[in-house]
Amino acid sequence: MRQQTFFSPTMRDIPADAEAISHQLMLRAGLMRQTAAGIYTYLPLGTRVLHKIQAIIREEMNRAGAQELLMPAIQPAELWEESGRLDDYGPELMRLNDRHERRFVLGPTHEEVITAVIRDGIHSYKRLPINVYQIQTKYRDERRPRFGLLRGREFIMKDAYSFETSEEALAKTYEVMYDTYTNIFRRCGLDFRAVEADAGAIGGTGGTHEFMALSDIGEDTIAYSDRSDYAANTEIAAVSPPDTDQEGTPATLSVEQGYTSGEAVASAIGQPTSTVITSRLFYIDEAPVLILTRGDHEISDVKITNHLDTLDVEAATADQIQEQFGTSSAFIGPVEASSNVKIVADQAIRPLVNAICGGNQGDTFYVNADHRRDFHVDAFADLRIIQEGDPSPDGEGTIHFAEGIEVGQVFSLGTKYSEALGAEFLDENGKSVPMQMGCYGIGISRTLAAVVEQHHDEDGIIWPKALAPFDLHLLVINPKDEAQLTLGDNLYEALQAEGYDVLYDDRKERAGVKFKDADLYGMPIRIAAGKKASEGIVEVKERKTGEVTEVQAEKLPAYLSDIGWK
Repeated sequence: MRQQTFFSPTMRDIPADAEAISHQLMLRAGLMRQTAAGIYTYLPLGTRVLHKIQAIIREEMNRAGAQELLMPAIQPAELWEESGRLDDYGPELMRLNDRHERRFVLGPTHEEVITAVIRDGIHSYKRLPINVYQIQTKYRDERRPRFGLLRGREFIMKDAYSFETSEEALAKTYEVMYDTYTNIFRRCGLDFRAVEADAGAIGGTGGTHEFMALSDIGEDTIAYSDRSDYAANTEIAAVSPPDTDQEGTPATLSVEQGYTSGEAVASAIGQPTSTVITSRLFYIDEAPVLILTRGDHEISDVKITNHLDTLDVEAATADQIQEQFGTSSAFIGPVEASSNVKIVADQAIRPLVNAICGGNQGDTFYVNADHRRDFHVDAFADLRIIQEGDPSPDGEGTIHFAEGIEVGQVFSLGTKYSEALGAEFLDENGKSVPMQMGCYGIGISRTLAAVVEQHHDEDGIIWPKALAPFDLHLLVINPKDEAQLTLGDNLYEALQAEGYDVLYDDRKERAGVKFKDADLYGMPIRIAAGKKASEGIVEVKERKTGEVTEVQAEKLPAYLSDIGWK
């Protein structure tokens, strides 16, 4: 491809609204242009990389026995009503009506559609198992699109769905897909971790793992052990239960007044923040629930949702708190709480003695509170976010944090969708049984951004070999020099004949412009026909290392082969 007619215009200045490095570089290198907030046009350079990622995905998915299909982006709302997700999914679900006022959604995912397709096409165990996948554009009405492709409203995704006859068969397919994803992300050149995660809006009763590309710009935090393979998203990472023995002898319950927070009380009486009980009121399935955690811990909303097995969790409003406790949120607590308020405490509350908690009236706190004597707890559970330095849940090492970009996730759905939509099969005994389902997603456009986040320097992108838009970037430094132009033209034809995909820059531009564009584009190998062209010598530069080698033009194919570029 001659760069003169190649449509990937570069930019010298960093766009003002681009925060993430990947966003900046993909705009500057001409991979894409914004069409609307969170919606992008992929230019030829970006499209080439997307095709490389998709080719890797197809190879690995086909090798795993999956079959490619293509489903519609527009889905009937009735299917989402059948699954129960039409209201549960939330405002991110894009909805529309056709001219006949029939309701549709723009698919963020395709569990409903594929379950209906399989339901209508397979009725016997003899036709199972089956694993199908598609590569398609998805839609999500993000409230605040940001970071370019990392949080967009339109994105390219690979989603796969497996249907099995048993939980055991599903577990085997889940393992195969986990290994397949590992191969895909390794081939894409990503530094990643597979972590335990929450199923979120997808749901299901089985396990789920996220594949997280490590990056400072990541919106998710990974908790990992420094001595084992344990890794999990911090929002669901299990916290080891504390010693259940009480810490000391309970003193007489007393009242402190004139303070604005439990932490202020603790400081005044010389106690650590860990003795403070923080109380937060939620309405869960429209019923009031008081959640208790230690003052030095943070509540995990995901753990609350999972423990109480509901998606209907809302933080109480100021009016609701006033109605239940007669005061503001800063002073509520479990002592003498209304009997219609259920109290659920994090497991770290269990061993506390002589704790500090809200007194349920302004500027008032209880001191020396003990749940065995002074208030009732309906249930103890792991409800807090794990902290750095906590023991690893697997008993090996301590927890450290890293930031990550979610590029893929695998789910074991069980029968969540097959039961709701009636996807059943007749087993060996002629009994009708719901299919066991798994689903497996990869954010293709997000993977592109994650690769750029991990592979760049101050001058531009440094593509891993497997994803490079072109194998080689060939430059003629001065096209007015007949020797340089002739050598460049000859090499362009010869390298293509050798099977290389070559971007050929013979533009009538200054050398500095060509070199800057080449660094921005980030092809792993740059070949320059310059001052020594009359001697048949070119300069070969490796983008990653910056190493430059002079090579005789006739020996160039052999040299490229020797450095592993064939």
